[in-house]
Amino acid sequence: MDINDIRAIVTVVSLLTFLGVVWWAYGVKSNKKRFDEAAMLPFTDEEADRFELGLDRNGQRKAS
Repeated sequence: MDINDIRAIVTVVSLLTFLGVVWWAYGVKSNKKRFDEAAMLPFTDEEADRFELGLDRNGQRKAS
């Protein structure tokens, strides 16, 4: 077994790992809800801050 055999094995393992990650990310339908919730995480703090300050989505004071 020389270096080229090791390189070929590493290439095949890397390709299989990549295909596994792609399948997990796009192929498993049960992950969609989790990924959608995770995609909205950066915005949740802003909405909570606006609510505490009594602001609407545009940053304007809500009419009381």
